Amino acid sequence: MYFTLLTALLLAAPLALAAEPVPEDALIKQGEYVYRAASCYGCHTDEKSGGKPLAGGHALVTPFGTFYSPNITPDAQTGIGRWSERDFARALREGKSPSGDNYYPSFPYPSYTKLTDDDMRALWAYLRSVPAVKQVNRQHDLNWYTRARSFVSSWKGLYFTPGAYKPDAAKSATWNRGAYLAEAAAHCGECHTPRGALGAVKSGLHYAGTREGPKDSVVPNITPDKKTGIGRWRVSELADYLETGMTPDGDSAGDLMAEVIDNGLRYLRKDDLTAIAEYVLSLPPVENSLQKPGKKPVKKAEFE
Repeated sequence: MYFTLLTALLLAAPLALAAEPVPEDALIKQGEYVYRAASCYGCHTDEKSGGKPLAGGHALVTPFGTFYSPNITPDAQTGIGRWSERDFARALREGKSPSGDNYYPSFPYPSYTKLTDDDMRALWAYLRSVPAVKQVNRQHDLNWYTRARSFVSSWKGLYFTPGAYKPDAAKSATWNRGAYLAEAAAHCGECHTPRGALGAVKSGLHYAGTREGPKDSVVPNITPDKKTGIGRWRVSELADYLETGMTPDGDSAGDLMAEVIDNGLRYLRKDDLTAIAEYVLSLPPVENSLQKPGKKPVKKAEFE
């Protein structure tokens, strides 16, 4: 009984609200923490083209075509200024727009659905506080067979299960905290897990890396496999990496992961980074070589 209560309390703070109403300033501050953990800036800011924060236009190149992130500033015409909090929560929990259309899973709602209601509320408060930017969303450039929204509806029926993260009572409070952060907020599996022909992650290769990551990048195996993953890393080393981008052997994170760290993970508390590291290194090791034909080998202890 004590353990279950302790787990629930640790999982709930600081990303979740207390039972009593939280002052607006504190709610916004908490929402900013969620925003950092979820790496919202990197996906919703076209930084390379000089885009303004969260105004959208960032390109995500995939085998299904190129997706462009939307404007999530509180601009009433081109952003989410006319949304309600309920609309926002529905987008994260169910992957649906205010009008009821299905979002493409390039928006990682299969992970964000695991966020608690309180975390969604805090994130909403923060996004409402950022400067509004008038910038029209860019249309996706997709292959013909993925343009119909009926495709997404069928995809969700096969691969999407909505609902908040449920703590594992058999695991420690720290492990559950790390699982929540990694699986729900930071959505690590969205990039570090290979996908099948229909774009669904392969559950048997959870965190095992992929040769077909964003922008045709090789995304490394971060399971604790000692041959092809990070099984030789210590929890403290992985936690330090998530904060600084430096690997145990003195190398540094590549472009994509560097963005995630610089704009998000480095702002998290040390105990949260340690919790993520403990969770990741507790996962089943999966041997998965990621060398592309004609390319030099990917280092087994390198994040790219």
